[in-house]
Amino acid sequence: MYELSGTVKEIFEEKTFGSGFNVREFVVTTEADKYPQDICLQCVKEKVEMVNKLKTGEKVKVSFDLRGREYQGRYFVNLNAWKVESAGAGGGSASDEPPPFDPADEILDEEPPF
Repeated sequence: MYELSGTVKEIFEEKTFGSGFNVREFVVTTEADKYPQDICLQCVKEKVEMVNKLKTGEKVKVSFDLRGREYQGRYFVNLNAWKVESAGAGGGSASDEPPPFDPADEILDEEPPF
């Protein structure tokens, strides 16, 4: 489990694939380093609802897992968010435990973006 805090910079449209799998990405700008970093995270399946509640400019703390996979000889890494909290708020918008690993989460119907 990993965590990062920052400001929501951008929220992308939800994508739904032919298999019914859905994903929504968002970008958080962190300032923990010398230079601000824009980090793209994603929510899958029922966790997409968390992104629907976010607003650009909102300060958040995100809990996420790393997911890696190979596709046509290339390797990809995704940061799968499973909890998003408003910074300074007491309650989160999702479970305190990561969802169980589901191999179906890793299957995409089209080539992932670079």
